[in-house]
Amino acid sequence: MGDAQSDRRAGAPARGGPKESDAETECLGRSRGGIGTKIHACTEALGNVVRLIATGGQAGDSPQAVPLLADLTPGKVLADTAYDSDATRAYCAEKGIEAVIPSHPGRTDALPMDEETYRDRNKVERFFGRLKQYRRQVTRYGKTVVSLLAL
Repeated sequence: MGDAQSDRRAGAPARGGPKESDAETECLGRSRGGIGTKIHACTEALGNVVRLIATGGQAGDSPQAVPLLADLTPGKVLADTAYDSDATRAYCAEKGIEAVIPSHPGRTDALPMDEETYRDRNKVERFFGRLKQYRRQVTRYGKTVVSLLAL
């Protein structure tokens, strides 16, 4: 029989086993704006999503470019300045993909870019605009990365 003192303690009963999730598996990370998650998207020419990757808020954008493009064969890649890196450009050159990415301000020599083609990048921005209409996803009410990416 249990000790009477321990039976009257407040709180939830102890459960055994490991936690099912933590900040790393849920892609939560601390950035200047607080705790958050970044969503990296790859869309087709019409703006429909092809691939999504979620990372912690502190993660950089450029390391996610190659995983977004893995196993895809686009003719051109239109990306934001944050995705400008030598590794991304080398991957695109190796695969024969035209990289339409503005040079990062930290580059000493600006690389040429087709500005007319770059205007089509607004389709990715419109995708994120549509995504933000779903408040539950944007504010992470679902709490798990699985529910976040289950668009």
